[in-house]
Amino acid sequence: MTEAPQAGGLSDRLVDGLLDLISEGALGPGDSLPTVRELAQRFSVTTPTIREALRRLQTTDAVRMRHGSGIYVGEGIHRKLMPNPNSTPLKDEHIIQLVEARLTIEPGIAALAAANRTVDDLERLARAVDTAKRAADDNRPKLNFHRELAAASGNQVLFEVVDSLLAARSREQRALRAQIENHTRDYDQHVAIFLAVEAGDAEQARLLTEQHLRDLRTTITTNLGGHE
Repeated sequence: MTEAPQAGGLSDRLVDGLLDLISEGALGPGDSLPTVRELAQRFSVTTPTIREALRRLQTTDAVRMRHGSGIYVGEGIHRKLMPNPNSTPLKDEHIIQLVEARLTIEPGIAALAAANRTVDDLERLARAVDTAKRAADDNRPKLNFHRELAAASGNQVLFEVVDSLLAARSREQRALRAQIENHTRDYDQHVAIFLAVEAGDAEQARLLTEQHLRDLRTTITTNLGGHE
């Protein structure tokens, strides 16, 4: 089969076509797609060409190719934003900028969480608060408080902003956590934010989150030799 080059790039068009196939079929994570051979026939291309387009989608978890099983829609199909997993480590000034970004974004997220939280959101937030008190050898799943707070906002884009920062910058986030000297205060602040969200007090949730992140910024700027 001969594939003539076309404007826009064949691979780009195949990726768009595969995404349209998923959308038009109302397919979600875990749903199966046709075989590589069937897809190649559908788009009138060779199997290596369709595999290349599938591999592009696989890098963002839009699809998952399981050897001997098939092709499935991935969890990343609904993401609006994607973190860069291959970025280089941040310099000190960029770590401070990371905290500044969170200080700008997360107080508003907390206010939305207080307005939009569900029973399930509150349960996960409570478990995230509890995570900080667990022993190091506790193997139960650990939930991140700020990620769960963003999920409770009900805004998928805001959740993905926070999730991307936490996922793509996990090295820097661990470094930030390591510099927190007053873990009791950190825990108490999380509890206070949770209680404000639980009570549906958006303004209190916003103020408490802002103070929590201001304290983190003070700690980081001091330890890194920056200026408040």
